[in-house]
Amino acid sequence: MSTSVNQAIVYSAPGCQDCEKVKQLLKTEGVAYEVKDVLTDASAREAVEKLGFLGIPVTVVGERAVKGFQPEELKKLLADVR
Repeated sequence: MSTSVNQAIVYSAPGCQDCEKVKQLLKTEGVAYEVKDVLTDASAREAVEKLGFLGIPVTVVGERAVKGFQPEELKKLLADVR
């Protein structure tokens, strides 16, 4: 990951294949991100629920979020950080 300010947050958990795909897409797109583990961090779980989601991955940029590995939707979301 980049040492620059994180531009995205990925709510994730170990063993989540779609989470890994999201992180790979972010790396490919050159977007810095922070991973928050919903299994070990209660505040991360609460944040996902407040966004209106029950599952992961959830990728957040600014005030917008995308659930799951949806490449086209993620690229639209990333347009906000460019």
